[in-house]
Amino acid sequence: MNTRSISKIGTIAVLALSGYAAQAQNTAIKFILDWRFEGPSALFLAPVAKGYFKDAKLDVTIDAGNGSGGAVTRVASGTYDMGFADLAALMEFHANNPDAPNKPVAVMMVYNNTPASVMALKKSGIKTPADLNGKKLGAPVFDAGRRAFPIFQKANGIGAVQWTAMDPPLRETMLARGDVDAITGFTFTSLLNLEARGVKAEDVVVMPYPEFGVKLYGNAIIVSPKLLKENPAAIKAFLQAFTKGAREVIAKPDAAIEFVKARDGIINVELEQRRLRLAIDSVINSPDARAEGYGQIKAPRLALMASQVSDAFATKTRVSADAVWNGSFLPSAAELNILPAKK
Repeated sequence: MNTRSISKIGTIAVLALSGYAAQAQNTAIKFILDWRFEGPSALFLAPVAKGYFKDAKLDVTIDAGNGSGGAVTRVASGTYDMGFADLAALMEFHANNPDAPNKPVAVMMVYNNTPASVMALKKSGIKTPADLNGKKLGAPVFDAGRRAFPIFQKANGIGAVQWTAMDPPLRETMLARGDVDAITGFTFTSLLNLEARGVKAEDVVVMPYPEFGVKLYGNAIIVSPKLLKENPAAIKAFLQAFTKGAREVIAKPDAAIEFVKARDGIINVELEQRRLRLAIDSVINSPDARAEGYGQIKAPRLALMASQVSDAFATKTRVSADAVWNGSFLPSAAELNILPAKK
């Protein structure tokens, strides 16, 4: 082997080692969603696909979830570093596990308003919350809308109701069949699922919680205490990269569904485009989000929610608003200014 060949091999080896070293510098982040790969998950899948996390020296992997409660417990257990979960579920975990050593913390609000609503078919005669008195409602036992229903109930003077539990895939089917009078669920999930079962949107009465006196925050990005302590810079970098991707998803939601399809090839593209647009319009680019600032919270509103969740969920201890939220990692106000003006 001549000198030139040896030199060439040496150069290749150096470049390869440099590449491995650069890759090793990236912080691995395991992230779990609250649900399956559907339209709204584009908010997280887009910055992965576009390399924004990589640019921020992060190696982010996104997994589908099976509910906010599961996302909270998996981050608490250390199985995941970060996740996406309903803030009420996080509050419940804190208050019911006061001695748990690893309680996750919310660091960025993504759904400024809860997506929960009560939905009924118009033919049932249900038009207002008062019409729910004595009716049979259905939802999975862990459904965020069902868990928070006592708050909706109190705010609207609703009397006693009957509950029927079922697995998530049966919820809309049972409403369509008339097995229950109404259901609770995320509007952008259940409304489109009803359409898929042959129910027209104009035949559904939707009572969104935020429009009926329930100003609960919705889903937030949560992090493990371990990551908070050991690598706060990674959290800040994650939120900046996420915000950059979210800006583009909000601006062009239909195009962003390609990133969801890349993770789940059997999705209905048109349906998920509609789901994402509905999520953006109802809980992301909402009047409250534009007033408070994307990603942020207002302390009085958070404190009220903590009190409401403590009562509605009958938690072992009272929820501490200060314990569940840490906004110190958020991008600047200018960087968070990503919501378009409402037309």
